[in-house]
Amino acid sequence: MTIDPGLPVALAVVVLLAGTAAMYVVGDLPRPASTLVAALRAVLQLGAAALVIAAVVRSLALSVLLLCVMFVVAVATTVRRVEATGAWPWATVAMLAGLLPVVAVVLLTRTIPPEGLALVPVVGILAGNTMNGHTLVCRRAFAALREEHSHYEAALSLGLTRAQAIGEVVHRRTPEALVPGLDQVRTAGVVTLPGAFVGVLLGGGTPAQAAAAQVLVLVGIMAAQTTTAVVAERLVRRALLLPADLKASLRP
Repeated sequence: MTIDPGLPVALAVVVLLAGTAAMYVVGDLPRPASTLVAALRAVLQLGAAALVIAAVVRSLALSVLLLCVMFVVAVATTVRRVEATGAWPWATVAMLAGLLPVVAVVLLTRTIPPEGLALVPVVGILAGNTMNGHTLVCRRAFAALREEHSHYEAALSLGLTRAQAIGEVVHRRTPEALVPGLDQVRTAGVVTLPGAFVGVLLGGGTPAQAAAAQVLVLVGIMAAQTTTAVVAERLVRRALLLPADLKASLRP
């Protein structure tokens, strides 16, 4: 089974987009036109991505270069979302700590071949979810540090070091950031049929192949996000991975 671009897809997208915009109006949500902009960007970006991927997947070197570009965009996106653009080197460290071991495992175990056609989709999914995990952990940690500054100061007054005082505030927020990823794994095949599973089926694979691919991706995502979250928390504790306002306010 395949979904070909054409009038049926265009019609379905237009109807769904109109429904989304209508709900924005009914719910009195801000900027209903933003849905149209988002959809237009998705069409243009996915169209461009399809052309680029088709051009590079036959070359391992070009595929790796494409993945590097995708990773750079992921880092830029997450540091912008958490308002810590100046800490991009440390965000890179945290994300690579989660991503590289997972990629190494799937390659060394020969789960996927070292070919562009396999690497681009799998590593792309892992990188995107690593970015999401980093964003969630940092947003929760930074919000906690802003809201509970008095808790931080009280910890310092009791003789704790800056790293220990920051840890007292942010440590309990790290598991919260991992909940969406854990729920995705727990409900796979019961509540949702994730993208890799559906993609393999649409590509003509058997249900067993689809399930194997999805289990690999889900467990890889969980491992990458967990490692990224732990490393990011350590960097936050050391006041390395922080936005500018918190760097100034969390002086020892």
